[in-house]
Amino acid sequence: MKILVTGGTGYIGSHTVVELQQEGFEVVIADNLSNSNIGVLDGIEQITGNRPLFELVDLTDATATRDLFSRHDDTRAIIHFAALKAVGESVEKPLEYYANNLNSLINVLVGARACQVPGLVFSSSCTVYGQAETLPVTENTPRRAAESPYGNTKMMCEDILKDVARVDPSLNVIALRYFNPIGAHPSARIGELPVGVPNNLIPYLTQVAAGIREELRVFGDDYNTPDGSAIRDYIDVVDLARAHVVAIQRLLEGKNTRNHEYFNIGTGRGLSVLEIIRAFERATGVKVNYRIVPRRPGDIEKVWADTTLANETLGWKATTPIEETLRDAWRWQQASR
Repeated sequence: MKILVTGGTGYIGSHTVVELQQEGFEVVIADNLSNSNIGVLDGIEQITGNRPLFELVDLTDATATRDLFSRHDDTRAIIHFAALKAVGESVEKPLEYYANNLNSLINVLVGARACQVPGLVFSSSCTVYGQAETLPVTENTPRRAAESPYGNTKMMCEDILKDVARVDPSLNVIALRYFNPIGAHPSARIGELPVGVPNNLIPYLTQVAAGIREELRVFGDDYNTPDGSAIRDYIDVVDLARAHVVAIQRLLEGKNTRNHEYFNIGTGRGLSVLEIIRAFERATGVKVNYRIVPRRPGDIEKVWADTTLANETLGWKATTPIEETLRDAWRWQQASR
């Protein structure tokens, strides 16, 4: 059964491709390699023994996307990862984020409708909750005005999907609202390796630990949190990848009770940036040189998930301990130097 994975050479996408292939799905990756490397395919093949079919395509190009679906008109479901994703960068480049993230989804939906693809899993984000008044957040927590253009694109994409699903009951959509993915595959064959300077905490942290970068900047120590640094719900990327497989199976088996569903995908536990640094040092024995700097525009103070709905309805749960996740991230950093 063929699954189209957009952004499949990216960090979360590549780990999801591994999990899909290990469950016996045929995977086609569509990616423009703007923030990933074609060498990821080697890592996927080394882990699974199977090299996924790769299509180099810019999904903001409507013609190219239409041609992609014409070549793969037997696609049974889509996982849509492809998007620009850096909160801070989105504040500086809002037009690029709106143009890329909205147009790529619209073009994928047009292709899905033309080929009558019945299921789509969307890569959403906890940023749609903004700074929630009550924690942990549930799927019923009201969405709040986004703190960044990136967050706003996720909210707008969710609205597009809801509107399309409302008028097209043949399209079944599950939006997975991720919290903060970290770590790497235990094999150290794939992991998070962004192009250029990392925007996310863990790859920057591991590059500092490896001596590639001088210091880790901690954005703010004056938040209303126990140690003053921002709190997030950090989830192992393999746990997150497995949630996509479960979501795809739910759609293909017709187990969804509505044709448009949302699920929080996190651990249910909030950890501060400083707690993550200390956990990394305990897990690896490596000290991290860091410095406190002013808050970063677009960041929220604290957020973590209530994952009850995903646990009970999808039958999915994050299980990887934080120290193991951080050791995997460090092994990947050492392997990729």
